[in-house]
Parts: sequence; C-alpha cells; structure tokens
Amino acid sequence: MTKPSLPELLHAAVTAVGGTERPGQVAMAEAVEQAIDDGSHLLVQAGTGTGKSLGYLVPALAHGERVVVATATLALQRQLVERDLPRTVESLHPLLRRRPEFAMLKGRSNYLCLHRLHEGVPQDEEEGLFDQFEAAAPTSKLGQDLLRVRDWADETETGDRDDLTPGISDRAWAQVSVSSRECLGASKCAYGAECFAEMARERAKLAEVVVTNHALLAIDAIEGAPVLPQHEVLIVDEAHELVSRVTGVATGELTPGQVNRAVRRAAKLVNEKAADQLQTAAEGFERLMELALPGRLEEIPEDLGYALMALRDACRTVISGIGATRDKSVQDEDAVRKQALASVENVHDVAERITNGSEWDVVWYERHDRFGASLRVAPMSVSGLLREKLFADRSVVLTSATLKLGGDFNGVGASLGLAPEGTEGTEGDDVPQWKGIDVGSPFDYRKQGILYVAKHLARPARDGDRADMLDELTELIQAAGGRTLGLFSSMRGAQLAAEELRSRIPEFPILLQGEETLGELIKNFAADPKTCLFGTLSLWQGVDVPGPSCQLVVMDKIPFPRPDDPLMSARQKAVEDAGGNGFMAVAATHAALLMAQGAGRLVRASGDRGVVAVLDQRLATARYGSYLKASLPDFWFTTDRNQVRKSLAAIDAAAQQTEDA
Repeated sequence: MTKPSLPELLHAAVTAVGGTERPGQVAMAEAVEQAIDDGSHLLVQAGTGTGKSLGYLVPALAHGERVVVATATLALQRQLVERDLPRTVESLHPLLRRRPEFAMLKGRSNYLCLHRLHEGVPQDEEEGLFDQFEAAAPTSKLGQDLLRVRDWADETETGDRDDLTPGISDRAWAQVSVSSRECLGASKCAYGAECFAEMARERAKLAEVVVTNHALLAIDAIEGAPVLPQHEVLIVDEAHELVSRVTGVATGELTPGQVNRAVRRAAKLVNEKAADQLQTAAEGFERLMELALPGRLEEIPEDLGYALMALRDACRTVISGIGATRDKSVQDEDAVRKQALASVENVHDVAERITNGSEWDVVWYERHDRFGASLRVAPMSVSGLLREKLFADRSVVLTSATLKLGGDFNGVGASLGLAPEGTEGTEGDDVPQWKGIDVGSPFDYRKQGILYVAKHLARPARDGDRADMLDELTELIQAAGGRTLGLFSSMRGAQLAAEELRSRIPEFPILLQGEETLGELIKNFAADPKTCLFGTLSLWQGVDVPGPSCQLVVMDKIPFPRPDDPLMSARQKAVEDAGGNGFMAVAATHAALLMAQGAGRLVRASGDRGVVAVLDQRLATARYGSYLKASLPDFWFTTDRNQVRKSLAAIDAAAQQTEDA
C-alpha cells in the first residue's frame, strides 16, 4: 500500500474535527514534517485560529517516532488529550493502518498518593503520622475537600488532580499528595503496585505521543535523572512561556518558615547534637532575614554568608544522621523520614548554591506583606541550559502565536540558546541550524481591528497619578458600551482604575482580578457584554472570549519590567557588559511579548471586531515603539481619538443589533 501523503492525512484529520483546512495550517504541517525528517529545529509562529495543534500532530503521528508535546497551560493539555488526539488518531487510522497510543504525564505531586490517603500525613510537631480526615472538621472547607477526595479515590482511574471536579484547595491537596523527593518509591511503598503516578509513567513508556507540561520538561532537562521517556521529536506549544517556566523550575528559595519546618521534621530523627546544630543555624538565619533590605545581593553580606554556611553544614550533618537513627516508636517511620529528608535536602541545596556564589546566578532578598521574607536564587540566563539539554539528539519544534518579535525570531531564538537564524553559531556550538516561519492567521487583522495609541496623554511616570489616563479609559469604555478587557502593568494600577471607574460609570460593572477565581471572572465577563474585566499578568495571556463581550482591549502602559526587578535588571546589565543593548534585549523583548499576547485577546474568531488601545504615548513617540508595534498583529493604526470613539460606537451598535435580533 502506498504511504499516504501529508495533505491526505491533514484533510482526514481536519474533517474529523469538523474544521476547514487553512493555508497557514498546511504550511505549518509541511514545515514540521520537513524538520522531523531532517532532525532539525523549527520555530513556528501560528496566529490564533490557524489550527496549530493539528498542524503539528498530523506530521508527528505520521512519522511514527515517539513524540513529546509540552504545553504551558492545563487548558491546552486537556484539549489535546480529550479532543484533538482521540479524533486525530481515529481519523488517521484507516490511512496509517495503526492507532498510535497517547498519554498524559505530569509531575508526581499532581497525582493522588494512596499511601498519604490511607496511612496519614507526617505531622511536624508529633511523631509519626496523623489522620488528616479526623483532624479536619467535617463541616470545614478542608474537611469537605478531603472527604470528596476519599470518595473520588474509589472511582478515579488516573488519580490526576485535574480530573477531580470541582477542584479542591492547594491546602487540601497537599494532604493527599507527595513531591518526588518525599515519595517512598514504588518498591518500598505498600501501595506501589496501585500508584497513580507510577501507572502514568508506565502508560507514557508505551505511548507514541506523550503530552506533558513545560515544568516537567524543565525538570527532565535540569535534574539529569530522566522523567520523560526517550523520544525522537519534541514539540513545545505555547513556546513563548518556556523560558519563564524553565527559569521558575531552576529558581531556589529559602524562607524562615521553610527552614523551621525542616528543623521540626528532622528533630526526632537525629541525635540531639545534630538537632541542636540545625536549630541554632535556623535561628541565626531567621534573625538576619528580619534585618535584610529588599533587593539584589551582588555580594552576599558577610554575616548572611556565615549564617548560610552554618545552615548548609547543619543540614549536611542532619542528612547523614537521618539514616543512622531508627526509632520504632515512630509510626510509619519510612514516610516520616522521607519527608524530613526532602525538607532538609532542599534547604541544604539552596543554601549551598547561594554560598557557592556562581557568577551565573542572581541572588535577591524579598519581603512580602503576606508571605514574609525570602531569599531567592535564579539563573542569570537559561539559554545555555536549553541549548545544551533541549536541542541535543532530537528534533525540536517550538510554536506559539507570539514568537516573532520586532519582525524576526532572533530575540526568542537567543533566549532559547540559538544563534541568529541562518548562522551556525559560535565555534564549539553543537546546535544545528534552525528555521523560523510565520504561517500567518486566518483573520484579516487590518479589517477586524484597530491599534490606537493615545498619543496626547502625558508620558506615564512610575507609580504616578494618571488622571488623564483614567479620563481616557472612561470615555473609551462608554463609547464601547462596556465590553472591555483592561490589561494593567501592575495590580495596584488595576485596583485603582477599578475603584475609580466603578464610581464614575456604575452602569458598566467592573470585575477585578483577585475578587473571584480567574475562571469565574472570565465566565462572568463573557456572559454580560456591558461588563469590563480589569487585571494584570495572567489576563494578558489567559483570556479567550470571542464575540461581542470583548471588543476593546486596553493596555494602561507598555509593560516593561520594573527597574528594581532583580533578575531582569541583572540580565539587562549582563547584556550591556557584553557590549549589547540590554534594554532592547531584555526589557523591550519582555514588553513586546506581553503586548503581543495582550493584543491577541481581541480577535479570537472571524467575526470579531474591535480596538486595542494603548494608553501610553511612547508606543508612537519613542524609538523602540516601532519594534513593539512590529511585534503586534497587523491592525489598522491610528492616534486619532475621535475616530476611535466613532469606531467603537459603531461596533457597539452593531453588536447590540445582533443581540436584539
């Protein structure tokens, strides 16, 4: 039988999901097929509505090698496993003459731990385990959540937290899950044969397509111990998030609460001398954390350095001693010991990393009103790590609606450790050449959207009062008849705007991030066209509301990182020290990515119309403005406020006619 062609396979898959083929999707599928065949690397920008999931799934399934697909969001993971993959596999079966298996794989803490569920949870203040079901009042939220988990445990096939609906609190889930460090291991656990996490791993080993998340991909790359099965092809969807997710996994944190927890957990498992040494070191660390001032620590203060070394050495002593002391009076001693060891090892590793003082790490101190003081350490850059670990020995395809910043892929490529497109990189690099393609979007952005810059407004000052901006925002919302997604560069800015506009225009309800769950906010925003939704970071990327409820997207100002952001400022300085333009490489790239994501909230379907309004004159007046504009969808551009109000009013009137019909 002749091998089916890619167009035949794509047509079958698109038909199965009730879609229509799009030129961009075809171009993407062909490019992915070529990259897989060549063993090369590909960056694909595919706009909203392209159908990029099928654009990479069809050529990947046709190739017949094991593929790992890593995504940033739960929503896309579920879409792939519950909708796209089942339909695609069934539609391709008659042509491929096989049904490729697929599986989802997440980190261990995402799965219900049967040992925790049945044997109890190690308690810091007491020996052994305690029954969390008895400890929590049945009428409390925690008690109700735990009882729901116990009932769910008898019926779930996956033990995956995300399959428990409605969800439960993080506090409740912590009572019935373990981290990889806390896990006893299948061979030592009484429930190893039934373990949900182990079963997920086994399914992944047998699957041709494994769907996972960026965090697990990062752990697989960073920690050296493979958690993902061997694979020949890696596809990273929502790839604009990858660098920040990898950075998050590679970031260490020390807090007084975390250290004291380690002290309590280890106290009865080691001899008195070792316990006292750790207690004394913890007290010294806590005293210094109360005195420290927020900000980057380019040099570790001498007294803090001594405190961290004392903490590191005390942890090392405890780690050695935990294995030497046995106490049969401790209920389920192995589980208690494992949790204590995980806590102490984490403190040891972060303290040692900071005291080692790598030039490639950034260390800073933070004080949070709610969470208290913390010491954090993160890599200056993850580009070298990604170049070495991600792109070796496999073909990598990275895709997103926003990868092409300022007109090319080189900014994103550099953050991933890739040399400029079309070059071989520096001498000694072992990274093959890569290709970037923009397959466009099925939407006609110039006809569907307007990019408006409020050039007449005063240049925004950091945390300054912007009365003129609030006046402009009020008028825009009135012209649009509500229907507004307000994207703010800070939570404080969103709160001030919501408070002010609720009194100015009470006829338009203002929803504010943090006042309800994100899911509820988006649901309520979509349900009532007169409603507005204000918020910060997660709204710039996490809102998908096609139709008349979102016809005005407002950005209060260009979302540059704060000048006092320790990690961003360190990265910017490093670029400048190397002779580059730190502002453009770090701050402008960061802003461009967020603005591209934010502008992408406007047009989500072919019938959508509206305005993206940037209330920051710098987009039209500053030299870097052209770079930022080139990163956005190709909307019709204007600074004419009267024209924009007329357009919004016309869009609102058309939407009302449709709603009334």
